[in-house]
Amino acid sequence: MEIRELAREEWPAQLLEIPQPPKRLWMRGALPPAGTKFLAVVGSRALSRYGQEACQMLISGLAGYTISIVSGLALGADACAHRAALSAGLHTIAIPGSGLDDAVIGPRTNFGLAQDILSSGGALVSEQEPMHKPRLGEFPSRNRIMVGISDAVLVIEAGPKSGTLITARLASEYNRDLLCIPHRIADPHAFGSHLFIRIGAALVAEPLHILEALGIPPREAGERGAAPSDLEDTELVVWSMLEEPKTRDEILRAGGAGAGDLLTALVSLELRGLIKEEFGAWHRL
Repeated sequence: MEIRELAREEWPAQLLEIPQPPKRLWMRGALPPAGTKFLAVVGSRALSRYGQEACQMLISGLAGYTISIVSGLALGADACAHRAALSAGLHTIAIPGSGLDDAVIGPRTNFGLAQDILSSGGALVSEQEPMHKPRLGEFPSRNRIMVGISDAVLVIEAGPKSGTLITARLASEYNRDLLCIPHRIADPHAFGSHLFIRIGAALVAEPLHILEALGIPPREAGERGAAPSDLEDTELVVWSMLEEPKTRDEILRAGGAGAGDLLTALVSLELRGLIKEEFGAWHRL
């Protein structure tokens, strides 16, 4: 897909507001339509299982909203955020530390993910010349673009020496809302999130909290009634059954499919933020 330099008038407006904005910006793919909110997602490259599940749950719960997920194409939290966005049908922007030519996009293990982002209608964006190879010292500069483009920054997890701490600090400097996922006490992955929550970052435990930060009103119950178009057969069966809340046993008895398939569908729908179990019964969100 063609690499082209973006004219200044094509840049997301908020990127022009930051100190020392990029001098030039290249792109492959397409930016989202006007009015889209941008959520930057950052976190550890060594993402924990808890961090992965939280990232998937929160982003899947944003399905159907005009939100673009922005991250850096790195291993760990970045890749998880991009993949969760693709699964939820959300636009996503990857800002690698490299240029955008196929020969230099890094990390190479995520080259296929970059291609998936492009084929889904997303974008790759960089201030580096197209053939520029990534260098370790340039990643903080890349992160300022991620924060600058975005309306809010979501921290999945960050240890005491994580580069995510620098990115979170930029959110404060650029007057962007900083959102953090809570973790267990004494979990080393919790250091960054708990630190920033203590000094005023918003605690995020469900997709609604992200919508609030972005100023997006949640859909009314009637608007949430239509089944997403990409549900698998068993997922659609479970979705249809939950016009009224049902217990797991009621779903298994009435589902007409194997118990394993029904349980898998329940987990999938929950991870996408479409259903939730409360007080022993499953219901739609």
